[in-house]
Amino acid sequence: MTTPVALTIAGSDSGAGAGIQADLKTFAAFGVYGLTVITAVTAQNTIGVRAVQEIEPEIIDQQLDAVAEDFAIASLKTGMLSSAAIVQTVAAGIRRHRLQRLVVDPVMVAKSGDRLLREDAVEALRRTLLPLALVATPNIPEAEVLAGRAIRSRDDRLAAARAIMGLGAQAVVIKGGHSDDDPIVDLLIDQTGIREYRAPRIATTSTHGTGCTFSAAIAAGLAQGKDLPAAVGGAREYVSRALSAAPGLGHGHGPMNHFPLAEAVDVRR
Repeated sequence: MTTPVALTIAGSDSGAGAGIQADLKTFAAFGVYGLTVITAVTAQNTIGVRAVQEIEPEIIDQQLDAVAEDFAIASLKTGMLSSAAIVQTVAAGIRRHRLQRLVVDPVMVAKSGDRLLREDAVEALRRTLLPLALVATPNIPEAEVLAGRAIRSRDDRLAAARAIMGLGAQAVVIKGGHSDDDPIVDLLIDQTGIREYRAPRIATTSTHGTGCTFSAAIAAGLAQGKDLPAAVGGAREYVSRALSAAPGLGHGHGPMNHFPLAEAVDVRR
């Protein structure tokens, strides 16, 4: 049986709760082999981001060429892209290699509140990357930025999702974690309609990397051959279990636990 392969294009998190590290742990939990293109190196922990070193676009380009020319990439996701030049480089590489089933996680701000996407990069993301996306996975604040409108209600979320689809994404998941709802409701909107995914709100401060993990879990499901609704449903369940099993590490927004899930659910099916 061939092992499915997924690619993450994102930044490195030295605290290992988000970014490339969270993505690889998520892929492994699903039984998917993970490839990486690193876009930035961050010095961060559960409290905050101390420093960011962007990788030169030429090196990002070569990383992408190296893995795309050697592996059969079944799906991919993007995370922290930082600058307009990096966004444009990544989009060009995805087009050049005709990579399919792209999940765009429009990472803008770290859980600590530190900004991870420059203002000039937002327009580049709208113009060059979203048109390549099978699905975009913004939280509510990110959806407000991408859609250019405030979100106060379910109808606002639907309107924002449709505006983002108008930029080229085939589907949008607007996550509900930033709302006051309990249970949390994630909305998947595509050309066929609207689907809701509900999960109890878990009282925890160990929420670092939830967005990265969610988008990586969707990419893993897609790599396994699941359709988008099933991949989103599997990702929603996976994140809930990872939050419930969080080890309580660090002094700020701690990491989830990506691995003690096999006894509760076989995410590889």
